[in-house]
Amino acid sequence: MIRILLAEDDRVMREYLTRALERSGYAVSAVDRGTAAMPLLEAERFDLLLTDIVMPEMDGIELAQKASEIAPDMRVMFITGFAAVTLKAGKQVPQAKVLSKPFHLRDLVLEVDRLFEAENAGFN
Repeated sequence: MIRILLAEDDRVMREYLTRALERSGYAVSAVDRGTAAMPLLEAERFDLLLTDIVMPEMDGIELAQKASEIAPDMRVMFITGFAAVTLKAGKQVPQAKVLSKPFHLRDLVLEVDRLFEAENAGFN
């Protein structure tokens, strides 16, 4: 099962995203800030870091950079409502996918599915 670490400071958004991804067959561990994600990254293996960019204590870009040092093979997807932040994320973590808010939960699940389609194709 594909494991996702979700870092999102908005409680309602975090719950919606977690539920949608779990319904689609993903295992989700959700935290409310980047600093809470770090111990999980160090203790467990995740296939995807799905993170909001604008969060207190540690933003999603810094989290993604630290996460890539811990788990270089883990994929990263940013979610944000700020266009200027999207540009910054693209420059600082160029391999990451960026999904801009607002988005439909179905779109998020489709993007996550696409990230893992190629590697799952070999198992069918």
